[in-house]
Amino acid sequence: MESIDDLLVKAEAAHGHLCAGQILGVRMALLGLERLGIADPRGADRKRLVTYVEIDRCATDAIALVTGCRLGKRALKFRDWGKMAATFVDLASGQGVRIVALEDSRELARQLYPHIEPKSRQQMLAYRDLSDEQLFREQAVRVRLDGAELPGTRSERVICPRCGEGVNFGRLADVAGERLCLSCANPALRYWQPEA
Repeated sequence: MESIDDLLVKAEAAHGHLCAGQILGVRMALLGLERLGIADPRGADRKRLVTYVEIDRCATDAIALVTGCRLGKRALKFRDWGKMAATFVDLASGQGVRIVALEDSRELARQLYPHIEPKSRQQMLAYRDLSDEQLFREQAVRVRLDGAELPGTRSERVICPRCGEGVNFGRLADVAGERLCLSCANPALRYWQPEA
């Protein structure tokens, strides 16, 4: 595994800037990999890991960079829960670890570096220096992955009879006897609406 300094340089390049969230994400991912005994997530161990992220912020880019998990590879799973948390799952052993950033780490940053401004700089320095125990809460977990959720899995492609668009992985709903894509089954939940 690369050093934290090397990973932070790569995280900054990939994300566009270095911030406290990037540092937390790199540290969170390194801790998760350590707990699972995965030494080479982007190389020899690349098919062993699935990662769930619970926030769509800077840390997620850093976690993806360190773990090598990507949405397009079906190894990065996003749950929009707004939490600075991630769960790392070793497919070989079935073990998992959920890691959550502690809220009081911001206060610790202020206490450690009261003479540094702005607070984002305080956090960046502290998140590099604080111990894992001061930054994170860990919990051993089990994650039941449906076979269709595994990286590399292919599925039947079904054409929605209403919109004519193809749908993978059974993302369909039965509505009055029709198997519809989710956006046709419930148009009110669409993130987009057609223009009139």
